Amino acid sequence: MALQCELCQKKPTSGNNVSHANNKTRRVFNPNIQTVRALVGKSHKRIRVCTRCLRSGLVKKAV
Repeated sequence: MALQCELCQKKPTSGNNVSHANNKTRRVFNPNIQTVRALVGKSHKRIRVCTRCLRSGLVKKAV
């Protein structure tokens, strides 16, 4: 079960699996959520963020 990113609020979205015969069934696109230890204010906390936020530098990781 994928949760949502605590920074950008990205969460699972739905769409279709489309087969070669053009059959359509529902599916879920989950964001790539990682648990990281980060600086939040003046303290270290474990937060769940997506890899887009990690890559773009929105998270200051704790040492």
